[in-house]
Amino acid sequence: MAYYVMLSTLTDDGRKTIKKNPERIKEVNKEVEAMGAKVLAQYAVLGPYDFVNILEAPDNKVVSKISVELGSRGTMQAVTMAAFSVDEFIDSLKG
Repeated sequence: MAYYVMLSTLTDDGRKTIKKNPERIKEVNKEVEAMGAKVLAQYAVLGPYDFVNILEAPDNKVVSKISVELGSRGTMQAVTMAAFSVDEFIDSLKG
């Protein structure tokens, strides 16, 4: 399994949705898991992004599908990055 960091911002429609139904955030997490990834951590943040999510997924294809599906709804925009541990990074420099 691979790790991914998803930074997301809500659109106007997204802000309206969670204002009316804050639990929608957790419902979306369940949908993400049904698409094949696991939400390991999620934080609401201040600044240029609204949420930081740490995902675990089998591959880039699964995460790409999730990004397109969530983005196509018009309620959020996301930047998704593959991530790996510092130990994995160090090992890659040795070889």
